[in-house]
Amino acid sequence: MVVQTRGRHKESPLKPLGAQPPPPRATGAPQPGASPRSGRGLPLKQPGRQLSCGAGAMRKGGTGRKGAKSEPQKPCRPLAQRVRELLGLGREGSLRGWRHGLQALIEEKGAFIVRADSKIWFTFILAAFAGVLHWYHITTLFENDRHFSHLSTLEREMAFRTEMGLYYSYFKTIVEAPSFWNGMWMIMNDKLTEYPLMINTLKRFNLYPEVVLASWYRIYTGVMDFIGLQTKTCWTVNRGEGLSPVESCEGLGDPASFYVAVIFLLNGVMMSLFFIYGTYLSGSRLGGLVTVLCYFFNHGECTRVMWTPPLRESFSYPFLVLQMLLLTYILRTPNINRGSLIALCVSNVFFMLPWQFAQFVLLTQIASLFAVYVVGYIDSLKLQKILYAHMASLALCFILMFGNSMLLTSYYAASLAVIWGILELSPKLLKMSRREVSLWAIEGFAWLFGTITLKYLTSLIFGVADDAHISNLLKSKFIGYKDFDTLMYTCAAEFDFMEKETPIRYTKTLLLPVVLVVFGIITRKAIKYIVWVLSQKDLCEREDHFNHGELFGWLFGKIQPKTLVFAILAIMAIEGSANLQNQWNIMGEFSNLPQEELLEWIKSSTRQDAVFAGAMPTMASVKLSALRPIVNHPHYEDAGLRARTKIVYSMYSRKPAKEVKKELLKLGVNYYILEESWCIRRTKPGCSMPEIWDVEDPANAGKIPLCNLMSKDPRPYFNTVFQNSVYRILKVTRE
Repeated sequence: MVVQTRGRHKESPLKPLGAQPPPPRATGAPQPGASPRSGRGLPLKQPGRQLSCGAGAMRKGGTGRKGAKSEPQKPCRPLAQRVRELLGLGREGSLRGWRHGLQALIEEKGAFIVRADSKIWFTFILAAFAGVLHWYHITTLFENDRHFSHLSTLEREMAFRTEMGLYYSYFKTIVEAPSFWNGMWMIMNDKLTEYPLMINTLKRFNLYPEVVLASWYRIYTGVMDFIGLQTKTCWTVNRGEGLSPVESCEGLGDPASFYVAVIFLLNGVMMSLFFIYGTYLSGSRLGGLVTVLCYFFNHGECTRVMWTPPLRESFSYPFLVLQMLLLTYILRTPNINRGSLIALCVSNVFFMLPWQFAQFVLLTQIASLFAVYVVGYIDSLKLQKILYAHMASLALCFILMFGNSMLLTSYYAASLAVIWGILELSPKLLKMSRREVSLWAIEGFAWLFGTITLKYLTSLIFGVADDAHISNLLKSKFIGYKDFDTLMYTCAAEFDFMEKETPIRYTKTLLLPVVLVVFGIITRKAIKYIVWVLSQKDLCEREDHFNHGELFGWLFGKIQPKTLVFAILAIMAIEGSANLQNQWNIMGEFSNLPQEELLEWIKSSTRQDAVFAGAMPTMASVKLSALRPIVNHPHYEDAGLRARTKIVYSMYSRKPAKEVKKELLKLGVNYYILEESWCIRRTKPGCSMPEIWDVEDPANAGKIPLCNLMSKDPRPYFNTVFQNSVYRILKVTRE
């Protein structure tokens, strides 16, 4: 063992993926995507048009993409003559000429394939570099902030505060279980999280990331042990200041180190996907560079994975980028193949399974696609296929989450069903070839009203109230509605309105101004298109105008695109580099001695089945590190848990002590962890716990808060059994 001090010493364009050369077309046939509403409007009839040689059947529907106008077709030549000319035989031909022509053709095609492959591989190499760079960046920030590599096991667990600690506790359970399947049984029949209830935490808490990572950890350590390779190195770390030394282990054999390492690797892959996505959208690797640099320049606003690795979005966010890339590919492709839809479905599943709020992101995506469909940029057939992929992924998640009713009763599920119904019924009920504003309004209103109504009915039928607080939260934002649950959210900075400084930070890096300019140009173009469409009676004329639209043409005609992009990036880099430097300057070392004393006392002085209640963040640590049963926890998206938390938090109300004790005994609580700071902590006016309770319990308003009384003398209803500078443990008397 090594004794160590505690201090810190320490351009060419890229073709779209899967792009194919355009097939021959009929002279008068529509270009790919020429019919934005194909399948909904009237079929285009063009009698008497002669097909050019090799023209295939017309595609059904379109993609809404802009295409070039068809050129007049040349008279057809006999196939034999064209082959002879291709091979260099001329009219008469000769064996020697044929040989030279074939050799030239092979060399030309071979060189093209090599060049194309080299371009693609170079793009992937740059994407991998961006991913490694982001992985190193967030790993360094995390280590600099907490000195994680030098912490003891207990300190690392305490560093995972609030719901992070709750999620990590299930990873720990599976890792420390006698076998993987024994650990799975323990988290699916959990009696510690919501005592005295037994719950399936895999159904309630989106824990598939912990299941996968725990299985990988067990496989990794098992293989390393089998071949005799060391997976971690441990030291005795002298903490100084009269504190006892602790053992600190480094390496992937340490569960916490393995856990965060995989999360950071996944988010490194996310940056690679961002580079590929930007390259694909722009058709140039310069677009990928812009995407990556804008992300780095605004890194503190884009992610918090470097500070809070175990949060659910840390696992979901990378799959959202992959999902958007696949969706963009599908929207750009004239003929959707089954593999693309399957890939979209799988990416949806990987995005939804780890994060309870992923459904709201997908709701906005589906709503946007429907709006694009309404105004005619994509056809109904393509939107239907995308809907089927979303429906299949939702069904898979419902099954994998053991019938989690919140998925079926969500706004997302209701929106999918309503849009599908509109696509099926609209051609039958609204038999109009003109795309007028009135029709668009009808479809938009049908979607909005149908989604809200269907969501309400499904929640009523299934008796689901777990997400009722979402509606109340929206009401609190716009009409000032207040109750206990909404104030618990809105008083937290994460759920408050955007900070006033946020737009300023986006402006300093030029991100917001550039986005507004692009958005303004796109909006102007869309409005001009819509106005023009409404003035035309003939659908074919509308499509022809649509196919000739250009974006940024006036700007790029005067300024070279690369020159403009590099100029913008240079200006962005001024503030962006300062933002990065501010992140690199963050230096810290995690230490929470009061909580360490609390947890050590609990482990040494209470029975294994002693039940605890208290503030949600602290309860997660008690379950994770002390392995004691708790009655409430930070995962607030359950109606029953919200009711339990209200009972527990009545200690910070103005209710009589006798009434509070009675309710705690009903939950089976043995010990209550009182944090005196919660009596006076106030993030903004009206957000201290006594003030929140005044909204919920106006009858007792004006009385002295119970927490203040308990801090002085908790008898006769409670007894103080432990106390330090932050925490006081009250034992609930049984008389």
